[in-house]
Amino acid sequence: MLRRSIPVRLLLAVALLAGSAVLAHAQDKGTVNPRPLPPLANPNDPDLAARELFARRYLPAALPPRPIGFYAHGCLAGGEALPINGPTWQVMRLSRNRFYAYPAMVDLIERLSAKARRDAGWPGILVGDMSQPRGGPMLTGHASHQVGLDADIWLTPMPNRQLSRNEREEMSATMMVRPDRLDIDPKVWTPTHWKVIRAAAQEPAVERIFVNAAIKKALCREAKGDRAWLSKVRPMWGHDYHFHIRISCPAGSPGCESQPEPPSGEGCAPADLAYWFSDAVLHPKPPKPKKPLTLADLPTECRAVLAAPDQRPD
Repeated sequence: MLRRSIPVRLLLAVALLAGSAVLAHAQDKGTVNPRPLPPLANPNDPDLAARELFARRYLPAALPPRPIGFYAHGCLAGGEALPINGPTWQVMRLSRNRFYAYPAMVDLIERLSAKARRDAGWPGILVGDMSQPRGGPMLTGHASHQVGLDADIWLTPMPNRQLSRNEREEMSATMMVRPDRLDIDPKVWTPTHWKVIRAAAQEPAVERIFVNAAIKKALCREAKGDRAWLSKVRPMWGHDYHFHIRISCPAGSPGCESQPEPPSGEGCAPADLAYWFSDAVLHPKPPKPKKPLTLADLPTECRAVLAAPDQRPD
């Protein structure tokens, strides 16, 4: 059962909408009335991409909450929905149906949103992609976000009002990086931004936070007081309009694979950032397409997650 009540009508409506979400980045617009995915001709085809199966499971599995596998290679049992509206948060791009996570991540988002108001003066946070109802590979956008332990937070503060459904699909996040990609854009970056990222990094369960290298550079330059949290903040491609939170596998979760601890130190030395500002990274060649994961590539428990009955909303 969902620990937080979400209207049944909304869950069912989002379920119908989720299948056709073909855009994945916060800057890409969703749609209020997308078409649902068509049925699969042969869902038992062993060569079928697992993303096609998980995209068609519109509600969580009625199983005890459990992250299974690695962040980019797994699934989620007993996913919990983050309520789309809270006192200090709102969920964006509802048509993607990616506002599910392991319960500890849902709790963290709620705590962080309150800290964003208290520590940075934001009305609240805008929440981007978390995971699909049963986790697993997505049709678009993310290699990770598969086990319910990842979440994207926009670097755009929540407005001091409730956004309309249309605004949630069409509003764009704010680009925080200069056109030359070498530093933040001072016209939009403020001291409140590093305070929100710090609040997330100081959560004990947080394993890593991914940001654009230009944002990491700004954090290194501007962070005040205790800077130990900077070691968790890692440069990563993209992430120039949002930051990505990743939490560790919870205790008592066999089969969940955490990453190793991040390197010690702040990660602010020129040598730590040099690679990310190299020409090969700033102007990368188009990547070669990767073969999509099949169900056989995922942990065997993911078959049971896909086959489980739907979790009934409260």
